[in-house]
Amino acid sequence: MKNNIKEIIVPLTLVVLAVLLLNPFHFWMPDMAVMGILATLLVFFGVFASFILREKSIDERDNVNRSLAGRNAFLAGSSILMLAIVVQGYKEAIDPWLVVALIVMILVKISTRIWSDKNL
Repeated sequence: MKNNIKEIIVPLTLVVLAVLLLNPFHFWMPDMAVMGILATLLVFFGVFASFILREKSIDERDNVNRSLAGRNAFLAGSSILMLAIVVQGYKEAIDPWLVVALIVMILVKISTRIWSDKNL
């Protein structure tokens, strides 16, 4: 990311809103507060996604850095999903959304790799 303040504030706000949804301080939020946080979270995620989609690489080193960031993000996300699947497997029934999210991540990774090998 460039040293653009918007590209720093948006992801940090996204993280703060996501943490608030986890209710870490164990206070009960009224339904309207939860809906407001969800709506704000959705807006900030859309803005964050637009930053990612608008990224342009400057040189080969920038391409390597972006590739490394993407690879690390994929491994972190898939590791957390696998851990959640294993923990839920031992406790109760596995939430299908965890499995669906992991499958989608893997399929997008594979299909993007195949597409980029053919077209780039």
